[in-house]
Amino acid sequence: MVYNELRKDYLLDRWVVIATERSRRPTDFTKQRKDSNAASVCPMCLGNEHMTPPAVLVYLKANSGIVKDHDTDGLRHKNWLIRCIPNLYPAFSPPKEPQDQQCIMHNDTFGSAIGHHEVLVESPNHSEHPADAEPAQLTHVVNAYMDRLRELAQKPYVQYVSIFRNHGLEAGASLSHAHSQIIATPSVPRIIKEELSASQHFWKQHKKCVFCDIIQRESKSPRRVLENENFVVFAPYASVHPMEFWIAPKKHDTNLLNLTGSEAAAFAETLRTSLKALKDVVNDPPYNFGVHLALNKDAKDYYHWHVEVYPRLAIWAGFERSTGMYINTVTPETAAAALRNALTA
Repeated sequence: MVYNELRKDYLLDRWVVIATERSRRPTDFTKQRKDSNAASVCPMCLGNEHMTPPAVLVYLKANSGIVKDHDTDGLRHKNWLIRCIPNLYPAFSPPKEPQDQQCIMHNDTFGSAIGHHEVLVESPNHSEHPADAEPAQLTHVVNAYMDRLRELAQKPYVQYVSIFRNHGLEAGASLSHAHSQIIATPSVPRIIKEELSASQHFWKQHKKCVFCDIIQRESKSPRRVLENENFVVFAPYASVHPMEFWIAPKKHDTNLLNLTGSEAAAFAETLRTSLKALKDVVNDPPYNFGVHLALNKDAKDYYHWHVEVYPRLAIWAGFERSTGMYINTVTPETAAAALRNALTA
């Protein structure tokens, strides 16, 4: 008898059932896509800048390339390529008084959600999502990620900066204009903290980065999706989500801030290519992606930044929610093969 497989995550104490016995093909998930809530007037589109708070960062067209600026209460730049604006309904808010940042955690079970919550408008073109973006425009997005990460990480009350994207209504995108979000938090989130702890433990045992080891192994495995000079894309061994894949830089670093100009462009192209493959295989499914990174300089030897892409193709039901164990009905090897085929189609 052939059994389904139990696979453990590379780092986290998390198990996944890879349901080989009821395995599904990636095309089984193809369905009519639901668009995000479409407002009659999109506040992120050109000409509607007055509908948003002043931008904290604007990329402007210039004869010599790009000029970086910001809005003021009385000025909204119009000729922009990228806008980063405070979220109108923030989960985390900056301290209103200097002393507020000194009392973020009132006790072990209660604290103030002090930080920042921003929306990065990726293009003046409403539907220029990463899978369809011009490479130069997506490179602007990557550079803007770095600009905001650099500034927010310097705040004394910020311990982590989450860069993420929700694509499609089912993935939590309330507006359909191409955008990402950036949230700066006063503590390191649980999953990142667990990754840091496990990575540090591996380093102490083996004197090498566990992610470098994973990248080396997966670049030779049937789970590899694509590889170029700078990045490897692969379906993780214990994928929680059907068609899940990760993008990892070959160069060891804790976060994006040391990307060179050519590496930022390579990251943008790798992101575009892999998301285009996902779109082609599963008819533009809803997805989330998140950049996993570290700000702690002490983690420079053992932590390795990467992007995790989670297509929203399955519904977590009672078993998953009550146990923390997940069932994935598309094997990572099948997912990788489908994505590879899409790249060469």
